[in-house]
Amino acid sequence: MNDSTVRVKVWGEFACFTRPDLKVERMTYPCMTPSAARGVLDSILWKPEFVWHVLRILVLKPVKFASVKRNEINKKQGKTPIIVEVDRAQRNSIILKDVAYIIEASVHQANSPVSNPTKKYVEMFNRRVMKGQCWRRPYLGTREFAAEFAPPGVADVTIQDDIPIGGMFLDMWYDGKGVPMPKFFHDVAVKKGVLDCAKEYEQILSSSHPQSQITEYPRQLIQEFNLAEEAAEKEDV
Repeated sequence: MNDSTVRVKVWGEFACFTRPDLKVERMTYPCMTPSAARGVLDSILWKPEFVWHVLRILVLKPVKFASVKRNEINKKQGKTPIIVEVDRAQRNSIILKDVAYIIEASVHQANSPVSNPTKKYVEMFNRRVMKGQCWRRPYLGTREFAAEFAPPGVADVTIQDDIPIGGMFLDMWYDGKGVPMPKFFHDVAVKKGVLDCAKEYEQILSSSHPQSQITEYPRQLIQEFNLAEEAAEKEDV
């Protein structure tokens, strides 16, 4: 742990971190993926000046699976509206229930100017977690499984189980033209309740993500929202 590291506890009633090799009928990984962890962090604080470097995911509760039937659609959303009655399909999903994790991550900046040091964003993130603030609701793999979040407490301890996973989706990597490429890491296992992904996630830091993922209009709205919050916090001091 150092000045650029943050920790946040997230939990929820259900979660589904879909394995891409078994996506016809969803089958979850037994643990939160680094990309899902980064999504939670982005939901709490997103800035174009930095990216999150996911270090570790701590599993706080034993792994429990549940089988549910969910309504999904047979094709991707495009310019043509989807007719739900025609394209709807019911599929079985193997999901997780009663989950809780601690995400450890650091702020990564290619350049850290004096006006916007890393410490500024760490403190901003911690304040937002304390107040329960987010610019969109974090979720656990899929949007219907909303996540609660708060600072970790002294009573939050990891399970002592080892969970073999094998290959696991790491995150999407984008080249200079914004072309996506999925990245995986292999021989993965949760050891004593901890998924260590610090070294593997370093390759994602050279990606153009998330700039290529967020178009100019929503990016401007998010930036204006963040600036307004910063101004309000200065007035409270």
